[in-house]
Amino acid sequence: MSAVLNAITLDNILLIVVPIVIILGAFFLGIIVERQGLHRLQAASAKLGWGGADVIINSLKGLILLWFIIGGIFAAILTLPIDNNLFLTIQRGLLVVAIASGTLIVARLSVGFVRYFSETKGAGNLTSLFEMLTQIVIFTFGVLITLQSLGIAITPLLTALGIGGVSLGLAFQSTLTNFLSGLNLATSNKLRVGDFIQLDSGEEGYVVDIAWRHTILQDIRDNMVVVPNTRILNNVFKNYGLPDQEALIILEVGVSYDTDLEQVEQVTLAVAHEVMNQVEGGVPNSDPWIRFKEFGYFAITMTVYLRIREYFDHLVIRHEFIKRLHTRFRHENIPMPFPIKTSLIPMPHEPQQNAKGSAISYDSLPDIPFLNDEQ
Repeated sequence: MSAVLNAITLDNILLIVVPIVIILGAFFLGIIVERQGLHRLQAASAKLGWGGADVIINSLKGLILLWFIIGGIFAAILTLPIDNNLFLTIQRGLLVVAIASGTLIVARLSVGFVRYFSETKGAGNLTSLFEMLTQIVIFTFGVLITLQSLGIAITPLLTALGIGGVSLGLAFQSTLTNFLSGLNLATSNKLRVGDFIQLDSGEEGYVVDIAWRHTILQDIRDNMVVVPNTRILNNVFKNYGLPDQEALIILEVGVSYDTDLEQVEQVTLAVAHEVMNQVEGGVPNSDPWIRFKEFGYFAITMTVYLRIREYFDHLVIRHEFIKRLHTRFRHENIPMPFPIKTSLIPMPHEPQQNAKGSAISYDSLPDIPFLNDEQ
């Protein structure tokens, strides 16, 4: 009798211990495989110099361990004398978790590789809008596959989603319009993250992100400017980042009528070349040029054209060019003109003739305090 009791007790113990051992074994094995596998993958990518391996590593973190745990639980329930219906329920639950993890890894890989190629190859314009769309599409397919695997008909669900989508579109028309406008901006390649734009209403800044409702700008004061996507799409804006980052800036300079224009041209071009090659933000070995523009009422004006690397470099380039040109003009004795207006007042002892030829008496004139030279 005691032997029977011992056998029953041992069987009961084994019935409980074996599944636990299987699950714990799968758990620790998953930790080892994940750590060692990802570590070796990272070492191999470092040797090959391929940055895409980091995307795979970040996508697999935590999921390898989850798959081992799912496998351990499934192997453990095979050792248990449970009801067939309960076994099917647990099996379906594990299937749902497996499909969800697979969907998650596909979403991570998709977004990660798009971001990788966007940053390294310049092949895309990744924004939070694209990231959200990618995740929505992948998770939608994941949910549909899960429902199909559970034996749930998805055709009525798709029909209901279609009708509900139309209703939601009418209810959230403004949000949907901004969403489609943002999608248009992101795919048209007329506006990219990192470009400096200026709206016709005056807002300007670097494009930080194109979200599903707004475009986020960062202005020169490091403030965030939030602009609805429809406002950008339906209005005029200037993109200083296209067709490339380099830009041409224009400076107006006036020189005196008494100067030698050939000397002025040579000195100005020398200073322009000096600024382009020595000041950060200029384009080295570029060819600045000048064009004399017009005879002004106090100076001859000319236009100087300089190339800069990107939009905000015009601040330091203008600053340095004006300083150096002013110093060089003073060194070369080239005068910088300024507006002068001269008023001539005849002296009282010099009588003037009026229109009819008779003399004008200055005694009848009021005393008006004019300056002889007025700037």
